[in-house]
Amino acid sequence: MRAYEAALLAGLVASGAATAKPVEYTPPPETASLPAAAGVEAVRANCTECHSADYITTQPRTLKDQRAFWAGEVSKMKKAYGAPIQDQDVPTIVDYLAKMSKW
Repeated sequence: MRAYEAALLAGLVASGAATAKPVEYTPPPETASLPAAAGVEAVRANCTECHSADYITTQPRTLKDQRAFWAGEVSKMKKAYGAPIQDQDVPTIVDYLAKMSKW
């Protein structure tokens, strides 16, 4: 790091510009619900911690292979984003989401 970059960084930290205060936010009420079916509890327990039912139910429905799409999405959530989804829940979640896409 160059000297002027270090000095700039030190000045920002000292002034408090590099710190952020928590923001309180209340999301709007849910306008969608997940259809009752086998696997819905696994989806609620694992997916709705971060995603609304609105978001889940508006994912692509016209793909030829819904199961492959959802398997990829669940894998991405676990591997790339660190979602704490238990391995034994993955097939249940994928099955539910793939079937939901056809309703």
